[in-house]
Amino acid sequence: MELYAPIFVLGGIGAAFVVVSMVAGAVLGPKRYNRAKMQAYECGIEPTPQPAGGGRFTVKYYMTAMMFIIFDIEIIFLIPWAVHFDALGWFGLIAIVLFLVNVSIAYAYEWRRGGLEWD
Repeated sequence: MELYAPIFVLGGIGAAFVVVSMVAGAVLGPKRYNRAKMQAYECGIEPTPQPAGGGRFTVKYYMTAMMFIIFDIEIIFLIPWAVHFDALGWFGLIAIVLFLVNVSIAYAYEWRRGGLEWD
């Protein structure tokens, strides 16, 4: 249990910082409310009313989100290799090279198709 003591202490310090910051902001912060501050904030512009069924996103939004998820998950697979690369030997090296080639081919394909362009 004493191996985990630094982790618990750091977690406690982080939690205390959050609580103290929130309380200090609520107690010491200015309280000058007006109509503009009570409205929803939309990047400094006046909020626009949404259609009855809600706003629609373009397909580009979903494609970008899916690409991020796919490439993010692929990169997460590198973490176990980075932690145990010395114990894996040649098998681990060949496996990670094949994996990186696979990721690079997918990335190059998306790049060539214009999936990384913001129109």
